[in-house]
Amino acid sequence: MVTRRKLFQNSSMMALSALGSGAARPTLPDKANFRVQEFETCLNAGRWHPLSNGARKAADLYQEYKQRGIWDRGSLGSPSNPNAHGGSQAETKQLFAKLIGASVDEIAFVQSTTAGENLVVQALGLPADGVNIVTDGLHFEGSLYLYDALRQKGMDVRVVKPRNWRLEMADLERAIDKQTRLVAISLVSYINGFEHDLRRVCEVAHAKGALVYADIVQAAGAMPFDVGASGVDFCATASYKWLMGDFGLGFLYASKGVLGRRLRRPVHSYRQLRSFSNHMFPYDSPAPSPVTWAQHETAAGYFEQGTLANSVSETLAYSLQYLETLGVETIHKHSQSMIQQMRREVPRLGHALITPEESRGPLVAFQLKDPMAIEAKLKKAKVDVTISDHRMRVSPSVYNDQADIDRLLQALSS
Repeated sequence: MVTRRKLFQNSSMMALSALGSGAARPTLPDKANFRVQEFETCLNAGRWHPLSNGARKAADLYQEYKQRGIWDRGSLGSPSNPNAHGGSQAETKQLFAKLIGASVDEIAFVQSTTAGENLVVQALGLPADGVNIVTDGLHFEGSLYLYDALRQKGMDVRVVKPRNWRLEMADLERAIDKQTRLVAISLVSYINGFEHDLRRVCEVAHAKGALVYADIVQAAGAMPFDVGASGVDFCATASYKWLMGDFGLGFLYASKGVLGRRLRRPVHSYRQLRSFSNHMFPYDSPAPSPVTWAQHETAAGYFEQGTLANSVSETLAYSLQYLETLGVETIHKHSQSMIQQMRREVPRLGHALITPEESRGPLVAFQLKDPMAIEAKLKKAKVDVTISDHRMRVSPSVYNDQADIDRLLQALSS
């Protein structure tokens, strides 16, 4: 009997094998699996990661199925059940859970990182009187907007300001008290790559009775991260950055310790149901109410809603397996070798380093006196980085090598 898991594995290996001989275990830099270098020197994976050839093939297979109709699935390596239009969703979730050391019951699909954070806030009954939220100035701008909007509604929101491009643990600890319901931070800041000591943050917060949410979009897939070791209660990420997927699909983690204990369902959707029965039509079984149902007591049972971006799920089925094959430790070591060189060389060109030395994230940032001039130089050289608010953020990935860093340095010095 051909199981759904086997079909998924066969489909994923088809995409992996499309890279060529030995592609199941690529070496870095992996330029053969990415076309982006045909068009630019991309050192901007922290903005959105270029799609790989294998992920593109996985998406194409799904689009081919969509053209055929639901009954003709056999030649596409899919189950015969015409209602199984979710493709590789279950396997995608399993792969992500494994990536961050979670159980699959602790993972819910969400639209984006921001969607996940909003759902956590709502599930905790916020805004509310008599409690507070603690966050910091290096958190994502959309998150700071969320919490400031709650502040304007009367919520006690405490924003810890950075000093010298870092958050001091002592400052964060002073802001957390017995009335803190949620501490919300980015594990790795999108602004400058500052990395929180998440384990320590969780210890301090939990000692005061608070829960911790972490945005892990600039960490998951790019550096080793384990939810159990961190002690975090919630975390979320999108798939279009280091998970090498695309826009419109992400993941929310909620630990078993908080599921069903301190949460209320912020939304209701058929995806949360374990069973559903009508009692209104001919041949329906009788019951006191028009419908009866039971919910999953899992992260999905609390947070999932509506249909998902199936095409993105197919790219992730490939990309998450690709990450597992390479190993996140290998990916991290590869990027850090390039980041360390930029830490040394870019300040010599007059651009101050603003990423703390101890930060291990996949990006490095510098202060710019004349961002428009730098942007013009890099555009001319077709070197892609993020330039915003007198800052330059550089984020190399698996397809980059030393020659790409040399192009950046040469363009900056021109």
